[in-house]
Amino acid sequence: MVDYHAANNQNQQYSSGGSQMYMEQENDWDRDLLLDPAWEKQQRKTFTAWCNSHLRKAGTQIENIEEDFRDGLKLMLLLEVISGERLPKPERGKMRVHKINNVNKALDFIASKGVKLVSIGAEEIVDGNVKMTLGMIWTIILRFAIQDISVEETSAKEGLLLWCQRKTAPYKNVNVQNFHISWKDGLAFNALIHRHRPELIDYEKLRKDDPVTNLNNAFEVAEKYLDIPKMLDAEDIVNTARPDEKAIMTYVSSFYHAFSGAQKAETAANRICKVLAVNQENEHLMEDYEKLASDLLEWIRRTIPWLENRAPEKTMAEMQQKLEDFRDYRRVHKPPKVQEKCQLEINFNTLQTKLRLSNRPAFMPSEGRMVSDINSAWHNLEGAEKGYEEWLLNEIRRLERLDHLAEKFRQKATIHESWTAGKESMLTQKDYETASLSEVKALLKKHEAFESDLAAHQDRVEQIAAIAQELNELDYYDAPSVNARCQKICEQWDLLGSLTQSRRESLERTEKQLESIDGLYLEYAKRAAPFNNWMEGAMEDLQDMFIVHNIEEIQGLITAHEQFKSTLPEANKERESIQAIQAEVQKIARYNGIKLSGNNPYTSITPESIDSKWDKVQQLVPQRDKALQEELGRQQSNDHLRRQFANQANVIGPWIQNKMEEIGRISIEMNGTLEDQLTHLRQYEQSIIEYKPKIDQLEGDYQLIQEALIFDNKYTAYTMEHLRVGWEQLLTTIARTINEIENQILTRDAKGISQEQLHEYRASFNHFDKDHSGVLAAEEFKACLISLGYDVENDKQGDAEFARIMGIVDPNNSGAVTFQAFIDFMSRETTDTDTADQVIASFKILAGDKNYITAEELRRELPPDQAEYCIARMAPYSGPDAVPGALDYMSFSTALYGESDL
Repeated sequence: MVDYHAANNQNQQYSSGGSQMYMEQENDWDRDLLLDPAWEKQQRKTFTAWCNSHLRKAGTQIENIEEDFRDGLKLMLLLEVISGERLPKPERGKMRVHKINNVNKALDFIASKGVKLVSIGAEEIVDGNVKMTLGMIWTIILRFAIQDISVEETSAKEGLLLWCQRKTAPYKNVNVQNFHISWKDGLAFNALIHRHRPELIDYEKLRKDDPVTNLNNAFEVAEKYLDIPKMLDAEDIVNTARPDEKAIMTYVSSFYHAFSGAQKAETAANRICKVLAVNQENEHLMEDYEKLASDLLEWIRRTIPWLENRAPEKTMAEMQQKLEDFRDYRRVHKPPKVQEKCQLEINFNTLQTKLRLSNRPAFMPSEGRMVSDINSAWHNLEGAEKGYEEWLLNEIRRLERLDHLAEKFRQKATIHESWTAGKESMLTQKDYETASLSEVKALLKKHEAFESDLAAHQDRVEQIAAIAQELNELDYYDAPSVNARCQKICEQWDLLGSLTQSRRESLERTEKQLESIDGLYLEYAKRAAPFNNWMEGAMEDLQDMFIVHNIEEIQGLITAHEQFKSTLPEANKERESIQAIQAEVQKIARYNGIKLSGNNPYTSITPESIDSKWDKVQQLVPQRDKALQEELGRQQSNDHLRRQFANQANVIGPWIQNKMEEIGRISIEMNGTLEDQLTHLRQYEQSIIEYKPKIDQLEGDYQLIQEALIFDNKYTAYTMEHLRVGWEQLLTTIARTINEIENQILTRDAKGISQEQLHEYRASFNHFDKDHSGVLAAEEFKACLISLGYDVENDKQGDAEFARIMGIVDPNNSGAVTFQAFIDFMSRETTDTDTADQVIASFKILAGDKNYITAEELRRELPPDQAEYCIARMAPYSGPDAVPGALDYMSFSTALYGESDL
């Protein structure tokens, strides 16, 4: 017996995994040469039916498998039908040698397809050896019916089994684990048919305990409606402990090929669904971005005019309310908007990453809603915010100063008006006309004393005018009434001066008629007047309002007050001396029997009034002591608030700076996998968030400082504004760093980049990022590319290649390459992605090779929501072969990927 294959295998070379697979399967056949009688019967029927399903296309068939192939003619015809190729012309002679030559031609053709025929020779086939003939037919079935079946890169047998398992998975009582006993109850055959043609099988009526009915039902439906000939007998399968695997595989492969068109359509539909799902998600993200951007910009648009409003209020209470409203804005209204802005940038970056990964054009927000537009608007908001806070504090200082000056004006004006009361009447009276000589002289002296008193009050009038002028310059809201009162005081003062001059002239005209006035009265009057003025000035100073902003200023006032108290003993001596003059007058009058008529003619200052004012000064001194000490306590409390704020600010400021530096270091290090880095960063972010109570506490201390009207702090260089900005930058930076790692994970998973590749990319990037800025300049990037094996040396070809790459990684010509752009480029260079051509090919399959597709076909092949998504967006097809309702899937597919894929 000739070993046909052994004679022809010396020059045969095999390289494919498929050929090796069939060598292994044929070895299985060799070990199974002695067929079980039941298996042989099943194989005879199955293989005969399988051969006839193909031979009938040539108008013939076989009855006996080992007899009808003996002359090689129908065997060659079978191979031509199933391969679609022409074999060498057969020999028509009836002799044994002619038959052997024909069979050899068939075996040569099988061997040419890379199939190893073990122990099968032409003589055995010509002699009608049933086992060899069945083995040969099984080899042909394997090569032409099963070899091309592969699911998820499995072998043919495993692929066919995996296909069966997936298709029957949803059906109860079906568990396909092999190609023998898993098919005995017939449910698996029925499940395969029902999965693809549910209208042919009423699966719910089938019973597991009635296998013969189940099998016959499947065989009859397959033969009648699917053009799959009956290759098995239900009774043979049921009555065999282990049905023949090859017979089952042959029959099941017919189902696979019968449904292959549906499988191809399902694959195409899955691809389209995937692409549409990506597009729908991206559109949803775009809509979310547009809405969030619009809302944020609208809030900024409404807020800036409020912050730019510099209309001053009239009172401190109204300005304090404005400051409280501003604090509410900083504590309550702005922080959520900071988070929205950060989230908006994160959403934008994530969307752009997803678009790049799905080979879609970059998202271009509508006009005025770019990230740069939002950043510009936010910059304007913060500028207005800073200016508003400075204006508020300056305005409060101004109003505080105004209130102080206004109260001082009212106090001095009241004192002056009290002094001038009755002075016009006194100066205009004509008492000297009927007075005696002594009385006239007394009136003259009295007038001199009044002039001295008048001159002493000149300084107060000037102070009143100066305060009024300052109130006008500071735009005091009640300036008209101040001006009116000041004008009245000045006009009255001028009138008093004129009246005084007139009265003096009148008295001097009669001076020659007057006797000298008692020297003691005169001395009393001269000394009492300045002392009285001193007491009035002392009382005025002791009641003078004061405003200070620190301990040094209040301590200066306390020192001045102590100095004033040290002058009181000397003043008391002067008082006693003045009172002694009056006592001497009384003594002389009693001694000489002189009857004094009335008070001292030279002055209206009585000893009683001096004592009364002196007592008043004595009372005001301790009151002044108390007021100064209370103010000292308030300033000490303010100093405590300054120290309390500074102690926290001096810790929080460096802490924020340290965290910013640590985040910078983390972003360039490569410790563990991206998931490890992401976990570490999220834990780091949580630790930062947990620090928020300290920031809130500091805000509370800052509010106490503002409420206490403290405007400086020598204990710290940190302001609340700087710390707020630092805190917001810290939150934004950690969120952006986490988003960068998430985008790297998206890129890695979508592009199939390994963790080792990412480490290599990061190490290369960090090596050339000398200044740790997070970006590479053009020359640094070129050096990085050269280290990775890219030919971008300084020659014409290298420069052109480098310019091409820079156009990809830096489309805006910024001169800097980010790490995200770098890994996007590296992954794009090494990874295939879906393209517009692939999606067009998938739609073409669903459309049955037509250049258009109908809404009915889309609804039949795609899930409802994605079918309607396509129908709503596809334009009508206008080609020459168009029919009513035809849709243009080609332009729709191209639009999914942008103009760059045309």
